[in-house]
Amino acid sequence: MNRFPFGLRPSQEAILHFRGGKMGVAAVPGAGKTYVLSALAAHLIAEKRLEPHQEILIVTLTNSAVENFSTRIAQHLRTLGLLPRLGYRVRTLHGLAHDIVREKPEKVGLDERFTILDEFEAGRILREVAMQWLMQHPEFIENYMGELNAEREREARREYFPAAVEKLALAFIRTAKDLRLTPERLRERLENQPQSLPLVEMGCEIYAEYQRVLNYRGGVDFDDLVRLALDLLESDPGYLKRLQDRWPFVLEDEAQDSSRSQEALLRLIVGDVSPSSGRGWVRVGDPNQAIYETFTTANPYLLRRFIAEEADERPTLSESGRSQPGIVALANRLIQWVMQEHPLPEARDALQPPFIRPLSEEPLTPLAGQEPLTPFTGWGFQAIYLQSKRYAPEEEVKEVVRSLKRWLPQNPDRTVAVLVTDNRRGGHFMEALRQAGLPAVELLRTSQTTRTAASLLAEVLEWLEQPTNAKSFSEVYQKVWRRSEEKEERVKAAAGWLRHCDVIAYLSPFPAESALEEQFAGLPPEVQDELRAFRQVARRWQALTLLPVDQLILTLAPDLFTTAAELALAHKIARALAQIAGQHPDWQLPDLIRELRLIAENERRFLSPGMEDGFDPEAYKGKVVVATIHKAKGLEWDRVYVTSVSNYEFPSGEEGDTFRSEEWFVRDGLSLQAEMLEQLNCLLHPEEYHVYEEGVASRRARVDYVRERLRLLYVAITRARRELIITWNHGRRKTNIQALPFAVLKEWLEQMKKQGGSERA
Repeated sequence: MNRFPFGLRPSQEAILHFRGGKMGVAAVPGAGKTYVLSALAAHLIAEKRLEPHQEILIVTLTNSAVENFSTRIAQHLRTLGLLPRLGYRVRTLHGLAHDIVREKPEKVGLDERFTILDEFEAGRILREVAMQWLMQHPEFIENYMGELNAEREREARREYFPAAVEKLALAFIRTAKDLRLTPERLRERLENQPQSLPLVEMGCEIYAEYQRVLNYRGGVDFDDLVRLALDLLESDPGYLKRLQDRWPFVLEDEAQDSSRSQEALLRLIVGDVSPSSGRGWVRVGDPNQAIYETFTTANPYLLRRFIAEEADERPTLSESGRSQPGIVALANRLIQWVMQEHPLPEARDALQPPFIRPLSEEPLTPLAGQEPLTPFTGWGFQAIYLQSKRYAPEEEVKEVVRSLKRWLPQNPDRTVAVLVTDNRRGGHFMEALRQAGLPAVELLRTSQTTRTAASLLAEVLEWLEQPTNAKSFSEVYQKVWRRSEEKEERVKAAAGWLRHCDVIAYLSPFPAESALEEQFAGLPPEVQDELRAFRQVARRWQALTLLPVDQLILTLAPDLFTTAAELALAHKIARALAQIAGQHPDWQLPDLIRELRLIAENERRFLSPGMEDGFDPEAYKGKVVVATIHKAKGLEWDRVYVTSVSNYEFPSGEEGDTFRSEEWFVRDGLSLQAEMLEQLNCLLHPEEYHVYEEGVASRRARVDYVRERLRLLYVAITRARRELIITWNHGRRKTNIQALPFAVLKEWLEQMKKQGGSERA
């Protein structure tokens, strides 16, 4: 019998020879790392490497991955003739930290009934604290405001600076907790700091108030869990020894996304290990797919350093069964170009080997149907198309939708995705697909139904807040009350009249019929009937303005929505806004409208259907999946469209490139997050960083951003199994050009196609 009866590839089988010590594994996209790690767990159990009270500890990133690992290990154990649910535990890192803290909460100052605040609730508390701080420190805006015209300055003060402070506070708190710094320790250091560090002062004050609210509620957030678990294990050697004995082998998945504190927690549990110790730590990941640095405290260089400097064994999982050879070759060319030719030498470590090796050199059987965008005659390079045409943003959307209209009917049993760089852009594609009548699902912050409901409610509330605004009143009539009929002539005519009417006179409660007839003089009878009917509705809406916001929305809902799903969603929005209003007693209607607008524009994760956790593309054959590239990580489709690959979304640091981390409303092109973290480094390491100099960190942050966007492009390319189409657009200001890696890959691809596309990947 085969020693490893799991159907493994040779490179995967090499990992099953692991017996102890430290192993670092670099795995390419599609290498089957979940399968091989679960096989290793089953093999260690089958070889009786455990005492009856011991378990293999498997640590992964998401709850869906926990379920996937558990199922796979159980299947492997059945294959080996063993009981499927014994000898292992699978947890997320935060779940593991929660288990540790829950056993002895009093040792870290928690009540035994402590609660864990989810991201939505913690975010709401942080938002409230950050806004209170900003109101108390208006000088913050004055210190960092760029040179703007009056309208843009009002917009920045009202919307963008509050959002920036919230984002800065989140980054500061996460970093502080990753470094295990309490507000008290930071304050003590600040009091002994001779130089001015205003961004750290801001972060520390918000952090202290945020923690005060959490403590008052007897709660912790996810970042607290890891910090407290570390504190507990360091302060209780007996407890630590018991956990080390319980888990002699730790297998870590997605290790490229670990932070310093997460790595430190696992290092404590692992303890001292050597190849002969009977204990082991296996870390598997792909630093080339580390795309969360901007949003979290994840650090891919931790895994790279572990593999290079600590690991006793360094096997690679370089064989991929995901993509056809042409796509593999394109991804490998991107790695090669970045390492050898990228114009920023500092960015050349963004992508590194291993290169991907395809399992088969044979081309796949072509799918049914010919894609006009792709002049392919077979598989391989001919199934890849990099569209050089300079699209306007809306034209790019239309072209992709036209392509899908041709492709979908001929490929009902295939999977397809449109990958976007941000949620708002994803919303544009979803709307275009809806209008084209194409079946689509989305992996975005919010669903199309949620965004539509929030937008309609915001339109009505904006008019009620400014009831004499005729233009807003007309929009409410046409696009809200008559949205399904807005293109009909009577509706367009009524909307045109409302746009220039005297709203007060029109809605006057006691006009004589003769007064109405005088106002409507010259209008066709059907338009007059329309205006009379809407007048009754609008007057009823006006009478609701003294109600609390939740009652206002619930009363409006039957006039705006018809389906049970829409009405249920309106109830959820009403409850959520009531909760927000209760937490912000000083907020007025415009503040709540702003929250609705953020939902409508896909800028706030709110009432999401949660499909991203455990999403299976195979369940949506014949439908278009619209996803951000970040949400697409770990997934794959037969055909993939990668959109917006311009120098705006994927800069290379050349002249003319822009950087999202540098907000348009902030002076001097500063990245406030980079400047804040630099100030924190000056506070914590004065011997190394000496005096803080503004702007230096922002310039370094550009290189970090270039690195991350290169990895993001690599992830996007490697989502495709059979066909890949990449497009770009010139942006709203018509200033964007093709991203440099796009141009490099296109030139290389054209050479391959001219040579017949038969080269090995």
